[in-house]
Amino acid sequence: MSEQEDRTFFDTFMMVLAFLIVFTVVIFAIANMTANRTIADRHVQTPDAQERLAERIRPVGRLCLEGYEDDCEVAIAQVERPAAADDEALAEADEVDGQQVYNQACTSCHGQGVAGAPATGDQGAWSARLDKGYETLLEHSIDGFQGDAGFMPARGGNPNLSDDQVAAALDYMLEQLD
Repeated sequence: MSEQEDRTFFDTFMMVLAFLIVFTVVIFAIANMTANRTIADRHVQTPDAQERLAERIRPVGRLCLEGYEDDCEVAIAQVERPAAADDEALAEADEVDGQQVYNQACTSCHGQGVAGAPATGDQGAWSARLDKGYETLLEHSIDGFQGDAGFMPARGGNPNLSDDQVAAALDYMLEQLD
């Protein structure tokens, strides 16, 4: 009877397996037919649909370079440089306000004497530095300096300051000693 039971089990197992395979093939065929129909419905290739698609995916801006104007819809405007001003007007524009530079870059340390910086107007704190001379003070202000009393960052910590601006700020601080 054991052989009969094995045969029955095997036949039943094969029928269930065959049914599952047929069921899977039928489901796959239905899904494939449905997918093809919905893909065709969604991808209508009419000129109007193509135009709407192109409008949705077009770039926000364009880069137009001089010499490559053929690709650009907008002509490149030629930038004209202003006429050179006379020397007096240039001198006025280059004039540096030491107090303004001091307020922007120096006051955070020199205003209160933070981190060993000599406070503005404190003759005693400045005396040792003044003994080294103006040129040394200016060099340390521009290039930075690590001393016994503290650290002076180059250009007061603002690398955008010019040498003239640093010199003007130093002159302003030295004027406050009088």
